[in-house]
Amino acid sequence: MALPRTLSPMLATTGPLPAQDDRWSYEVKWDGVRALVEVRDGRVSLRSRNGNDITGAYPELAGLGAALGPTTALLDGEVVAFDDNGRTDFGRLQARMHVRSPSPSLVRGTPVTLLLFDLLEVDDRPLLDLPYDERRAVLEALPLSGERWQVPPAFPGDGEALLQATLTQGMEGVVAKRRDSRYEPGRRSDCWVKVKHVRRTSAVVVGWKPGEGGRAGRIGSLLLAVPEGGGWAFAGHVGTGFSQPTLRMLGERLAPLRRDDPVLFDVPREHARDAVWVEPELVCEIDYTEWTRDGRLRHPSYKGLRDDVDPRSVVKQ
Repeated sequence: MALPRTLSPMLATTGPLPAQDDRWSYEVKWDGVRALVEVRDGRVSLRSRNGNDITGAYPELAGLGAALGPTTALLDGEVVAFDDNGRTDFGRLQARMHVRSPSPSLVRGTPVTLLLFDLLEVDDRPLLDLPYDERRAVLEALPLSGERWQVPPAFPGDGEALLQATLTQGMEGVVAKRRDSRYEPGRRSDCWVKVKHVRRTSAVVVGWKPGEGGRAGRIGSLLLAVPEGGGWAFAGHVGTGFSQPTLRMLGERLAPLRRDDPVLFDVPREHARDAVWVEPELVCEIDYTEWTRDGRLRHPSYKGLRDDVDPRSVVKQ
C-alpha cells in the first residue's frame, strides 16, 4: 500500500558528535531547502517541509522522472544552490526559493541541485520501518546520478574525520544517523543529530525598526521572536546581513502584514520605540554566537527567509 501524500520529513536534533562507534553513519549537513520528492509515471513533484507544493519553482529537476523510468519512489532530500567553490550557499538559493515560476534566465543563472539522502517508498512499498542502512542501500541502488540530482555519500563510523573535513572546507557541519533507526515522519528524533560549526536558528519576524543614515526610510533591523508557551518570546533584533535587494524584498513582504499592536509584550522600550509591528508570519534564518541569559540572540546575522517553515513550528536552536 502506498504511503499517504501528507507525510512530513523526519527532523534532527542539535547536539554534539555522538561517541565514535559503528552504530552511527555520518552525512554532510547541506544548507538548502528540505523537500519530499515523489516520482510517479515519469512525473516529479516536490513538497516543502510544511507541505507546500514547490514543484514549479525548480523546473530543472523534472528530468528525474525520466531517470527513474518506470520506478515509483518517495524520496527525502535537500534542494541546494552551489557557489563557485562548490559549497552550498543559502544566500544564493534565496533568488530561487521565493519564485514559483522562474524564468529560463534565472534557472540558467542560478541552477539548483537536488541532494537525495533517504528513501521512504519504492514501487509503492513503504520503507519507513526498515533501518537506515537498508533504506540507504536501496536508495544507492537506484539510478540517481544526474547533472541536477545525486545521492551524496554517507560515512559509517567516521564522524570525526567528516566533521573536520567540513570545517576545513567551510561547510555547515554533519548529520549523524543511527544505522538501526527507522524513518519517523514529522518527528524530531535523537536518532538523527546535527552537529554544526556555525550556530544557526530560525526566528519569526514580529516587527521592524526604521533605519537611519543610509537606510533612512527603510528597514533598519528586524524584531524577532520564538514560540513559547502558546505565545511568543522576544529573541532580539537583527540589523546585519542584508543586501539592498533583500531590504527591498523584505519591505514588500512585510508591508501587507502590518498591525497596530505587537503580538508580544516583553520587547524592551528601546526596541519597541518607533517599531512597526507585523503579523508573525515570516520565518528567517539567523546565524549567531550564543543565546544570552535573557533569551536574546547575540551577534545575529540575517541569512534569508524560510517559506517552508511554519512560524509555530520554529524551535530555538
